[in-house]
Amino acid sequence: MLHRLLGVVFISCISMYGIFSLSGCSSQTAAAPVADLAPISNSVGNFEDIELPSEMKWNSKKSMAIKTDSFRGGILEYSGKVEINSLKDFIIQSMKNNQWKHVGEASYENILVAFTKPNKTCMITLEEGFGGSMGKTFIKMYITVDVAAGQRLNPFGEPVNN
Repeated sequence: MLHRLLGVVFISCISMYGIFSLSGCSSQTAAAPVADLAPISNSVGNFEDIELPSEMKWNSKKSMAIKTDSFRGGILEYSGKVEINSLKDFIIQSMKNNQWKHVGEASYENILVAFTKPNKTCMITLEEGFGGSMGKTFIKMYITVDVAAGQRLNPFGEPVNN
């Protein structure tokens, strides 16, 4: 009986020693300075009021932009390892924070969300790539800005008189 009690005490002491020893192995490191941290989101192209998570990277080969005196817009494609539903939630919240009105949404094989401002429209399709949630997610953005309407100009860039 005494032999068994000594064995339990011995194992308990070894266990406690191990726990306390391992807790000393964790090192305390200073938090990274704010300047060294990656941004949470980035503006899309020349559209300061549209943001995407910093994990989404622009695909210049599959994107195009147009700019005239009265119109600005484009089709922009991004991809990155972001879960599609959390990306949709991020986009909706970000657009609302930038005063875009969420005017529609459709879910099918892909997700489509649409937003408007007085002289702007933005339709975004989200597509999950090969590998499902473990693969890349693709975004295609269709953006239009009616510069003439924002400046009270006609389509030829001439002032509109009331």
